[in-house]
Amino acid sequence: MSTRGIEGRPGFPGSPRALGGGGGHVGAPHIQPIIAFGQQPCGFFPRRFLVAKIRTARRLQAQIGGRVVYFCHDSDHDPRETRTILRHRATGQPAYLNFAVVSKLQRKFSPLYAKRIAADWHARTLGQLTNYVDHPVIDLFRTTSAETVGGFCLEMYRGMGLLDGVDVVTSSDPEVRRRACDVDDFFVDVPYEGEIVRARARDGGLYLHEGGDSFVALPGAASGFGKEQISPTRDTRLRWMQSVIHCTHYVTGAGEQAYLRPEDAPEIAYVRREDIERSDEAFTELS
Repeated sequence: MSTRGIEGRPGFPGSPRALGGGGGHVGAPHIQPIIAFGQQPCGFFPRRFLVAKIRTARRLQAQIGGRVVYFCHDSDHDPRETRTILRHRATGQPAYLNFAVVSKLQRKFSPLYAKRIAADWHARTLGQLTNYVDHPVIDLFRTTSAETVGGFCLEMYRGMGLLDGVDVVTSSDPEVRRRACDVDDFFVDVPYEGEIVRARARDGGLYLHEGGDSFVALPGAASGFGKEQISPTRDTRLRWMQSVIHCTHYVTGAGEQAYLRPEDAPEIAYVRREDIERSDEAFTELS
């Protein structure tokens, strides 16, 4: 793994190095640093870019103190987020594994915190793991259980030791949603055909994105729902998150750097995550 020194993104405000050893905002050294990173659950073994964010946050914490917060965006519904890429131990060829859930509607449209894992998925996946990972990791997988995709991912990350000393804030938490600021671009979790789905609010209606330019319009207007049903879009997520966790530093991934708008939260010092090889593949080491 190659690493890059911790520094603010060029063009982003507040290089942490410029803040000095006290941490916090310039001119307010008494404020305890809150170092945050955000990520959807990203596989039953986490993708390596998430581990790079965690390591970057911990290195910064060692320099300036404070606490580390993982903003876990388990409200996302895209099943591709949890695809887990493992390398065959003998051939080195990649294998693309993912969760199986109880229905096609859930797989496509339910948020990760509500996608219920199919009854036979755990045993079937466990039987494949000897081809890809060492026995201690297999033993952890064997003893990990959760009803939902988002819950299983978090339990695995905790079991691997990745979240030791890290505060976890989930975007599905009703209290977090109630405390968050209002945003004008958002999704709403609503019942549909016996499931909870994540629908985009747009032009007074609610829609499920089928892919491309195809959408399914849900019956009823985009009104009458509570804040505990609302989660942000990609473009409003930073401001929504910051209104709850009030971080002083935020570790950005390569993808985030392309769309984050620092003007939405100019009080944050933005920090590039360290580089890591094969960033999209699964991390399978125990801490």
